[in-house]
Amino acid sequence: MGVTRREFLAGSLTTGGLALLGAVAGVHPALSKTAASAYFSGFDADNGFRYRQTNFDKIDPAWHRQMVKYFSEERPGTVVVDTRNHFLYVVWENNTALRYGVGVGREGFKWYGRARIDRKAIWPRWVPPPEMLERQPDLPRKVEGGAANNPLGPRALYLYRDGSDLGYRLHGTLEPWSIGRDVSSGCIRMFPEDIIDLYQRCPKGTQVLVLEHLGASAG
Repeated sequence: MGVTRREFLAGSLTTGGLALLGAVAGVHPALSKTAASAYFSGFDADNGFRYRQTNFDKIDPAWHRQMVKYFSEERPGTVVVDTRNHFLYVVWENNTALRYGVGVGREGFKWYGRARIDRKAIWPRWVPPPEMLERQPDLPRKVEGGAANNPLGPRALYLYRDGSDLGYRLHGTLEPWSIGRDVSSGCIRMFPEDIIDLYQRCPKGTQVLVLEHLGASAG
């Protein structure tokens, strides 16, 4: 009997599965199956699929979602990404912001500037870009949304500039230990719980500012 996509998602990571995740999402080579499992705490259901809940007891409190004092000239509702300090802020009124810990682009894949969220997807499929396939030709050409090896997780927010897709996304991660690190090919990674939360807060048209650093103004 074949294994359904949902059953595959619900299953525990095997050694082979961990290797597959490594090919798709860049699992840290020094992280064993046992060490990786410690970052998860059961499952949660969402729109017909289940995802592995983050064990936040294992996560540095600095990366937990939280309200902070934050001074910005950006309008309330704007998303600001501090790539240097690995934080994403949703600007609120009265010099406050909702702050999330994120993983950002590794050396050679960093980018900065303004963008806009012009597309949103629930359990998006993942299609690696041609340049990624050139670097990793063994990658699958497409991973369906909800699949256990889909590196985008439960949500993706697609960044555009002047109507053109920049190729960068705000999305979930299969690797909660990667939050707070320079790990991606330019996309902004978030805990699954956080990208679900952010998805609800950011309508299409939300402005995004990706900064190299925020210096002393970081909350």
